[in-house]
This record gives sequence, C-alpha cells and structure tokens, in this order.
Amino acid sequence: MPRWIEDDDPLPPGRSALGPGDEAPGLVAVGGTLGSARLEEAYRKGLFPWFSQGQPVLWWSPEPRMVLPVQAFKPSHTLRKTLRRFAREDRCTIGVDSAFERVIRACAMTPREGQDGTWIVPAMVEAYTRWHREGRVHSFETWIDGELVGGLYGVAIGRMFFGESMFSHRSDASKIALAALVAWCRAHDIPLIDCQQHTPHLASLGAHTITRAAFEAHLAQVLPAEERFDWTYDAATWRHVLGSEAPRSGALPREDP
Repeated sequence: MPRWIEDDDPLPPGRSALGPGDEAPGLVAVGGTLGSARLEEAYRKGLFPWFSQGQPVLWWSPEPRMVLPVQAFKPSHTLRKTLRRFAREDRCTIGVDSAFERVIRACAMTPREGQDGTWIVPAMVEAYTRWHREGRVHSFETWIDGELVGGLYGVAIGRMFFGESMFSHRSDASKIALAALVAWCRAHDIPLIDCQQHTPHLASLGAHTITRAAFEAHLAQVLPAEERFDWTYDAATWRHVLGSEAPRSGALPREDP
C-alpha cells in the first residue's frame, strides 16, 4: 500500500512505489498539499503529482521513465519543413513565459483522445501558476498572427526540464513548441527533458524509456547546480535544431507582469 503523508512528512523515495503487479504501478504516496516547497521536494526526488478532481494528491514515480535526450530529438521530414517555414515567417513567433496561465489552462481544457476529463485540475492550475510566478515553472508558446495556437509547460530545476503537458489548436503547434524547447535546452546545456510516461507520439520524436534508477542518477548529476537562465527565445535559437537554415534574430516580448 502507498504511504499516506501529511504536510510535514517527507515524501518517500521513488523506489518505494507500487510495482507492475499492483493496481497503481508507480504510485509512491497519497495526501498532502501542493505547496511550492512540497513540489520542489517531489521533483528533486523524481516524483510528480497526478490525480483527478475529488481525489487526494497522488505522488508518482513511474518505472520505466520516458525521457527525451535533446540530442536525440528527430523531427520527421515533414515537421522539419514546417519548422523551417515557421522560423522564417515574421508572423510566426515562439514565446517563453509570455502567457503562462493561458497555456496551462489550455492544456487543462483541450480534449484528448482516450481521456475523460483532465488531471490538470483547478488545484494543479493554482499550484503551478504560483510556482511559475516564483520562477520555477515555464511555458513555451507557439504564436501565429498574434494568436496563441499551441504550447507546453514544465518545471526547470538545475539543468533539468520536467515536461508537464502540451496543447495544440492548429496542426503541429505543440510539436513546434517542443522543437523550440529542445533548441533552447541545447543552447543552455540541458541534456534531458522528462516526459514522465511513454507515448507513441513522443517516441516518434526521439524519446525513450529508462529505468527509475537511471533517471534518479541523472537527477543527482544535473539538479545540484542552480542555473540562472535568460528565459527568452531569440529566433536565432532555432539554429540548434535547424542549423544554417535558422533565422538570425527576433524575439517575442513578454506579457506576464
């Protein structure tokens, strides 16, 4: 059985998670609240919250873990053409943290095949929005003609980016945001993006699974050194994915206070 925790209890380690033969494989603990300090503790241990409306907070550490090594990112020929066109058109722009609350709410509200409802419940929106304002959570956004058409958000600690969710209101808009994140991570020496759980979509882009032990070992290497990054996106950053085909400059101004 997973451990029930109160707010002043430490989270158990990931290795205590329920196993593949249990009803909820990967479940580590139940209970507590979503304060920033608790979230910080969880991500540093390789855990994350995932629960539905009406449930207590559930803390997970899946085995295996889906990750995307940024050097392994492999856009298809069609997606690469889309990225080249997007990067070169003035009406198309990548934003970072320019509309975080709109991104997380869009992720919560966008219907997904095979899912009834959302795990991005109001308590999650509130907690991650607060953590964003404290500088720990960030969004990458796809803008076309001034319209937010896709994006993603995730947690950044040390040299690690933990991806949380994506949305797309136009074809390939979330893939464009992911490609921009990959380019940004390559530019800032962030080697791995956490994808949490396996999906065929992420696997097609270069993501793969690793063991929990390997994931935690990687965290031990990249989390201790806190980095102060410039969370902006210049169009020249595309060169880290598109090479010489990338434009030279251009960035979206921030909108968040």
